[in-house]
Amino acid sequence: MITALAGAQWGDEGKGKIIDIMAAKADVVVRATGGNNAGHTVVSDGKTYKLHLVPSGILYDGTVCCIGPGCVVDPLSLLKEMAEVEANGTSVDGLRIDWRAHIVMPYHLVIDELSELAKGAGDIGTTRKGIGPCYMDKAERVGIRFYDLTHPEVFAEKLRAMLENKKKYIVGMFGKEAYDARADKLDYDKVLAAYSDAAAKLVRYGADTTVIAYNAHKEGKNVLFEGAQGTLLDLDMGTYPYVTSSHPVTGGFCVSGGIGPTLIDECIGIAKCYTTRVGKGPFPTELFDETGDYIREAGAEYGVTTGRPRRCGWLDLVILRYAVRINGLTGIALNKLDTLTGLKEIKVCTGYDMGGEIVTDFPADIRELEKCTPVYETLPGWTEDITKATKLDDLPAAAANYIKFIEKEIGCKVILVGVGPDRTQSFPA
Repeated sequence: MITALAGAQWGDEGKGKIIDIMAAKADVVVRATGGNNAGHTVVSDGKTYKLHLVPSGILYDGTVCCIGPGCVVDPLSLLKEMAEVEANGTSVDGLRIDWRAHIVMPYHLVIDELSELAKGAGDIGTTRKGIGPCYMDKAERVGIRFYDLTHPEVFAEKLRAMLENKKKYIVGMFGKEAYDARADKLDYDKVLAAYSDAAAKLVRYGADTTVIAYNAHKEGKNVLFEGAQGTLLDLDMGTYPYVTSSHPVTGGFCVSGGIGPTLIDECIGIAKCYTTRVGKGPFPTELFDETGDYIREAGAEYGVTTGRPRRCGWLDLVILRYAVRINGLTGIALNKLDTLTGLKEIKVCTGYDMGGEIVTDFPADIRELEKCTPVYETLPGWTEDITKATKLDDLPAAAANYIKFIEKEIGCKVILVGVGPDRTQSFPA
């Protein structure tokens, strides 16, 4: 069976935990898009793992964990992450990196930083990890791939040409002073040495991950495609331009993971019981009051990759309906129900008021979205501790009714409920 797991909001939905739970039954886990701009937090046996590019299935012995061809890999960051995983007592022997994956180079980080600074107040709010510029080189067909990195003569030649090219670009776009201030990061000999050393350590993990996933499927094994970011950060389907540079929707797994769409058996969307986002862009249900602060602190809503406080708001069902449709979702994993404990009442956005017209479909352009105000339905809250719940019957009536209300409104079954950060604090719905 092949299962695709995608974020159903703006990312940060707790995908790491759900992927970790479902990876227990997976033989192969594939991360297909994005880079180390993502962050998955997994709590297991009292240990906290903060994963950025390493697939969450790495915590299971014998599971093959693939970084797919559609990913972009910062080899220095990846090696650091691998070392942190190993320091927690977990082996990374099951890791595989697709030969086609593009490599994030130092000039990508420099361009990302300078580009954001040049935009001033109009910046996108990127993680400045070089992800966008790396995908730009990929689209321009001048990128360096993992295969190139592991072949010294090829890499040396490409690196020299790219550094010369990027110097002209940086000086022309941002000025000689901006380049000179960062020239040490772009020194040919230093970059060549650092990346060649990284390549020598990583080459043993190289593979055609599309073959691994396909053969596992043909042999009747379980394959899990995990997503980074979320539906509303998709380059095409998200709140453009406040989006990521890849396709974190289920369709993106096909292109960037190298798997045919007819081979995917189920598509699971992961969502919080409220809404958050990091960075700039419209957010109809955002809260700027004590309730928003309460949700942020109760849910520990701070970015894994950046540490930035997340913007918090009520659950937006217009967004979830959109995610169900765009991803072809067959089920929802609903996270962080426990965060709402203690609120006397809970509001849920069921539609938008767009200049007097009530709409229930997510607008295609952010200028239309910016005109929208949420239409709320208010439900009763609960005060009982639910962190030890192991089934729906353990929940207070108000919490169970909240789940039923969501299912009815979005037309998709909630199949898993999360009531705490540990992998044991979830149960089938």
